Amino acid sequence: MIKSDLKNDLNTIKGYATMIKVKNLRKEYDGIVAVNNISFEVKKGEIFALLGPNGAGKTTTIKAILGLINYDGEIHIDEKDAKNKDVKKFIGYLPETVSFYDNLTALQTLQFFAELKGADKHKCMKLLGEFGLKDSANRKVGEFSKGMKQRLALAQCLLGNPKLLILDEPTSGLDALGAYEIRNKIKEMNEKGVTILLCSHILSEVQELADRVAIMNKGEIIAMDTVKNLGKMLDIQPKLKIEVEKITDSLIGKIKEIVKEVKVDGNLIEVSCSPDLKLQIINEIEKETKIIDFKTIEPTLEEIFIKMVRE
Repeated sequence: MIKSDLKNDLNTIKGYATMIKVKNLRKEYDGIVAVNNISFEVKKGEIFALLGPNGAGKTTTIKAILGLINYDGEIHIDEKDAKNKDVKKFIGYLPETVSFYDNLTALQTLQFFAELKGADKHKCMKLLGEFGLKDSANRKVGEFSKGMKQRLALAQCLLGNPKLLILDEPTSGLDALGAYEIRNKIKEMNEKGVTILLCSHILSEVQELADRVAIMNKGEIIAMDTVKNLGKMLDIQPKLKIEVEKITDSLIGKIKEIVKEVKVDGNLIEVSCSPDLKLQIINEIEKETKIIDFKTIEPTLEEIFIKMVRE
């Protein structure tokens, strides 16, 4: 009951209160514009993804939000200037490249960061357990695999119960099971009210997690919305995959009268079409043969991303 009420509260919050507000952000490096006058907002309680090819300006934007670089423009976090040191107390940050002291154990590492952040050291062992590192608590980090270091870094992010997480490639170096567990952890934190700014090259992961996405290219935001709305805006049509008992030239000819492109693989027919044409296509097929199975595949974030960046 509590979880359900909390989720309803989050749905109310989303779209109203703002956690991150970036206005006219600009950053140059030796005359080269890395970020060119971008503006966006991240709402409290949402998972917001920042996407783009290498060199698009994502990392520079994150560094500006964290106050790690000088910049032109305005950034506010929970209505406070991002340059205010007090803001950093409620932010958990996972950089793209994780680095720890190799001679410290996992427990000592978390205790060290807890002391820096003024967080409760007694919760370090519990955090290690949540990320599958309890049995390795007294092992030196220098002996850890890349995936183990990634899990330790994520545990470090949660010290002090941050209300904002900034995650840059959170599942980097993890196997399929580890990545699955981290995605579930991100969802769990979000359900508890934590706002999450996410960067990832794994677009299927972003599509699963994010409420909204912003696509950057050459220092500018070229698109920002939900995945569904971006697909509609770009007129990327859903795919209809239909398995039939028998395929004939007559059947394919009738389908091509409805849609331009038809792909055939064995007894599987694949077409891209607007939702209003689905029933017409199915009716035509049923006149010729028996339908064994069919499914609709909505536009993927990968399709949207590639089209936006290319255009």
